[in-house]
Amino acid sequence: MHTLTYSALRAACAAILLLATSACGSAPAQDAPPAPGNAGLLAQIQAEVGAAACDSTQQCQTIAIGAKACGGPERYLAWSSKDNDGKKLKALAQAQAEASRKQQQADGMMSTCSIVTDPGATCEAGRCVLQKSAMGGSSAL
Repeated sequence: MHTLTYSALRAACAAILLLATSACGSAPAQDAPPAPGNAGLLAQIQAEVGAAACDSTQQCQTIAIGAKACGGPERYLAWSSKDNDGKKLKALAQAQAEASRKQQQADGMMSTCSIVTDPGATCEAGRCVLQKSAMGGSSAL
């Protein structure tokens, strides 16, 4: 019986340690999957962004997508103001972030609590894309 109690205590401590370290990590924002119930809103956001066609970088904008459990967006998405005033896109992004927060709260989810900064957007080959980060990568939806 003593061995069973020791094993259970050891497993519980390992689980607590794993939860504590995963909640404090600093994984890149693009690794955070969207909340499962938000697939429809994400599809609408992507449809609204479309090809994100641009003639110049001045037409390229970014919008925050999703929400982390401890605040801030999960990532950013590049879009173009060339053929889009952004009103519907902003409303969809806001609705999707709110849905993410509600889902996370209901599931008791935690996040990395890392800060996701807006990388800005640029026009490359006639399409708005997120600017590459200082680490040489870029974040995309």
